[in-house]
Amino acid sequence: MQSAKFSLLPLGGVRVLVGRARHQAGALSGELRKLGATVLEIPFIEIRKPRSFRPLDSALKNLAEYDWLILTSANGVEAMWERMKKLRVKNNLKHLNVAAIGPATKKAIEQRGVKVKVVPKEYVAESVVRSLRRRVKGKRVLLVRAKVARDVIPRELRQSGAQVDVVEAYETVVPQASRTRLRKALGNLRRRPHVVTFTSSSTVRNFVALLGAGQRNLVGIKLASIGPVTSATLRELGLRVDIEAKEFTIPGLVEAIVRAVPSPSSTR
Repeated sequence: MQSAKFSLLPLGGVRVLVGRARHQAGALSGELRKLGATVLEIPFIEIRKPRSFRPLDSALKNLAEYDWLILTSANGVEAMWERMKKLRVKNNLKHLNVAAIGPATKKAIEQRGVKVKVVPKEYVAESVVRSLRRRVKGKRVLLVRAKVARDVIPRELRQSGAQVDVVEAYETVVPQASRTRLRKALGNLRRRPHVVTFTSSSTVRNFVALLGAGQRNLVGIKLASIGPVTSATLRELGLRVDIEAKEFTIPGLVEAIVRAVPSPSSTR
């Protein structure tokens, strides 16, 4: 009865590889499992503390000097507030205009009692720039992000007349423990995933690094991207984009997978 129930779900019989960081995989994996998918979690990315907290600490101790705060990920929010607690810096950000990339980042900020003023229509750096360009001239802006990130936001906002300080709250690294697991998963022709998900450019780069020379062994596997920036990285590294979310969120990615991947059980 249980197998019959799952065979009627949209993703019944579909195997999906989720490559998010271990502590973040739950949301995507949970949504996929609700729809009947068999989920394999192998992290392509690991979140670590920055080599030095000095720039972040200095910015947090001088928050009163800033007009705008931009956070680009829930990881950045978590790292920033953890550091504020460590430094015993008061969570007094009422004077700041806060911008967040995406609903997950917005939710993480608001859960900490801070109001978000700007969430761009599209959850990419270019949209943040469009949303803020006219508001930041002559203002001081603090951008809290990962060590490796694109320079679109600081470059464009500086050209618009803002003074932008960029500080690293965390860094992303390749989880070497995933190398053998990933190659084994893709090498098992009977159990290999039907879909591999990518939720950021970092997950794409790390996926390629983990596979090494074996990265061409992707015949019959659909590559699913959360949005255009991630898709551009896939193409840049010579990989296909079979599925792209219309809404650049986890629910949007799941919806795109459902649309693009017919359940094997439904075609019997």
